[in-house]
Amino acid sequence: MQPAESPSLSRREALIKLLRLGGAAAGTAGLAFWLNERSHRPVPELPLNVKRSHTVAQDSAFPAMAVIRGDGPGQLAQQAIEELGGISRFISRADIVLVKPNIGWDRTPEQAANTNPIIVAEVIRQCLNAGAKRVLVTDVSCNDPRRCFQRSGIAEAAQRAGAEVILPDPARFKEVDLQGEVLRAWPVLDAFLNVDKVINIPIAKHHSLTGTTLGMKNWYGILGGARHQLHQKINESLADLADFMRPTLTLIDCYRVLLRNGPTGGNLEDVALKKTLVAGTDPVALDAYVAKAYWNLEVRALPYLQMAAQRGLGTYEFEKLRTRVKDLSS
Repeated sequence: MQPAESPSLSRREALIKLLRLGGAAAGTAGLAFWLNERSHRPVPELPLNVKRSHTVAQDSAFPAMAVIRGDGPGQLAQQAIEELGGISRFISRADIVLVKPNIGWDRTPEQAANTNPIIVAEVIRQCLNAGAKRVLVTDVSCNDPRRCFQRSGIAEAAQRAGAEVILPDPARFKEVDLQGEVLRAWPVLDAFLNVDKVINIPIAKHHSLTGTTLGMKNWYGILGGARHQLHQKINESLADLADFMRPTLTLIDCYRVLLRNGPTGGNLEDVALKKTLVAGTDPVALDAYVAKAYWNLEVRALPYLQMAAQRGLGTYEFEKLRTRVKDLSS
C-alpha cells in the first residue's frame, strides 16, 4: 500500500499546479482560498558604509504571498496589492518610493525580456494614490539604457503614470560597501540609496547561468562596474545583494514568461502567455515558487535560495506560507 501523501506536500503540489496552469485551476472569477500559514566606476573614494532594508512589519492578518490570474496586467497588480493588505500597508504619505523593474534589454514587451510596462504603471499609480511624495523608476540596463527604457515601453508608461524616470548616468554611481561575503566595495546607482521604500518588479525568465532570473537576480540592476565578474560566484553574489537590498514588496511579472533562451530572449516562440502575477513580502519564497512551477527547479538547484534563507531573508518552503489565490478571468 502506498503511504498517504503528507498535507504539506499536498499544499505544495496544489500551489505549483495553480501557477503552471496559469491560475485556471482556481475556478471561476473571484474564487480564492487560503493555505495554512507555515557601467562605469566613479572617481575612487571611501566606500559608503550603508545597509538598506525597506521592509514593513509582518502582519498575520494578511497573506505573505498572492497568486493572481487574469486578463489585464494592471488588474493583476491592483488585485495582488489589495490581497496583501492594500498599498497603504506598504507606502506612507510623503514616502519617496523607488520602483525597480527589469529594463535590462533592448526588447519589446511581447518578447518578455523586460517587465510588463502596464504592471509598472499600475504600481506607480497605487503609490501616488497612497500619498507618496515621489516615485522613481530606474534600472542599470545591460544594453543601451535609452533604447531599453524606450523600447520596453516602461519609460513612457512610467512617466504617464506620474513617476520620475532615471537613466543610469555614470556620474550617479556611488562606491558602497555592500558588507557581503563576496561583494564589498561596488558602485551602486545613487537612487537606491536615498529612498524610503523599494518595490521590486522583476519578470519571470529563464537564465542560462542560474536557471532562472527572478526577484533576487533583479538586484544586479542596482550595480555599475564590471558585473560579469560576479558570475564567478553567482550564488554568493545573489545572496549578498538580497541581504543588502531588502524590498518593501516584490511582484513577479508572470504575464508573459520567457521559458527558454534567457535572459535576453528575442524569439516569440520562447514566450508563454501565463497571465499571472505572484506577489508577496518573502522574496525567497517567491523565487522558489516561480522557479519550481515554470522550470521545475528545486531549491538544491538554486543554491542562492538556501544561502538567502540561512541569512534570515525568507523561506524557500513556499508551501508553508499563508497564500491567497484568485482567478479574475472568465
